[in-house]
Amino acid sequence: MEGEPTLRLRIFDLNCWAIRYLSKRRQERVRLIGDTLRREGFDLVLLQEVWSEQDYSDLKVKLAGCYPFSHYFRSGVIGSGLCIFSRYPILDTLLYQYSLNGYPYMLQHGDWFCGKSVGVSMGVRALFLSLSLQLHAEYCREKDAYLPHRLVQAWELAQFIRHTSKAADVVLLGGDLNMHPEDVGIRLLRGWTGLRDAFAEATRFEGCKNGCTLVPDNCFTEKSELLPFPLGIRIDYILYKAISSFTVKCDELKTTTGPAPGMDIPFSDHEAVMATLHIQRQGQPVGATLGTADLVLADVVTEARTEVGVGLRAAQRQRYSSGRMAVLALLLLLLQAAAALGTLAGLGSEQPFPKLSFCLLAFLALGVLVLATGLHVFHTMEVKMLHGTEDQMRMALRVLQERP
Repeated sequence: MEGEPTLRLRIFDLNCWAIRYLSKRRQERVRLIGDTLRREGFDLVLLQEVWSEQDYSDLKVKLAGCYPFSHYFRSGVIGSGLCIFSRYPILDTLLYQYSLNGYPYMLQHGDWFCGKSVGVSMGVRALFLSLSLQLHAEYCREKDAYLPHRLVQAWELAQFIRHTSKAADVVLLGGDLNMHPEDVGIRLLRGWTGLRDAFAEATRFEGCKNGCTLVPDNCFTEKSELLPFPLGIRIDYILYKAISSFTVKCDELKTTTGPAPGMDIPFSDHEAVMATLHIQRQGQPVGATLGTADLVLADVVTEARTEVGVGLRAAQRQRYSSGRMAVLALLLLLLQAAAALGTLAGLGSEQPFPKLSFCLLAFLALGVLVLATGLHVFHTMEVKMLHGTEDQMRMALRVLQERP
């Protein structure tokens, strides 16, 4: 009822950059994160890139006293890296893995093997829908080959939130979205779901300038990647919205600023984001809205659909190229088989049969056939996913344009 005491909710979000054998001083930083979380006593902790389940187990043991409820989300070849710690009971959990997540042959990036996902938990004290997530990394802003995939992920995330949040009172989302605040993907996500940005809504802010979470002053960041952005970039977010008879206000937002107190290293190559939200019940349900003018949202959907279309055409070209390569490899194998049968039948016996060269060529053709077939299957699936997303966006755009 109106006038009930306000619930004060403190949220901690961090991309931990805890990759076994690769991340610098990983175990030391994980212990530091656990010590800080135990000391600060947040209500909800959303972590990404905790790739080692042993690291999660260590955190779970250390934080059992102040965060009795937790969950680790498993997906992909090496895991999703997502986990949640909470002071309040977790009623249910769900993991949704995006349909597109980079390319398996881009081994140096590895996003495909991670199984990028969104982990969802339902909690009590009002019915919270809490999401910890990570979208595909950008790697190169000038030639962003992964933009169509990231837009598909943003669209699927927005649709997922709209369909799963109907029974919730409050939606809380935290994670590394790998998008700048004005990128089309973040505008699509916020516009389609009505989520509000804690940085933009906060009454008080303290931390890195402009709320940046990837900054040049961090000793673990790649300085060359931030040359176009001398102040850094903001790609880690806490987003929220009230759905039923609640209102949510962000009283304070903070980011860490370099090394942890008393230490010579920061928690991660990303800065942590900490928000203090005030949640209060109102007299009447406020209802769910898109939160953005339909005409503006239609422009955003149109822009996203255009980029997805560009990715669709690129995927179709790659599918055609890999299919043609597979056909040529198959023809080469058939010619070799015909030559071998001719030799066995006694044709061309006046010359010795080059067995070694024949076998090497056969193995090469077979390898090309298997590789090209695999790529053709993968890009066929990519075309289907991009085509399906484009159709969904077209339908959504028609609804927006026809709305009175």
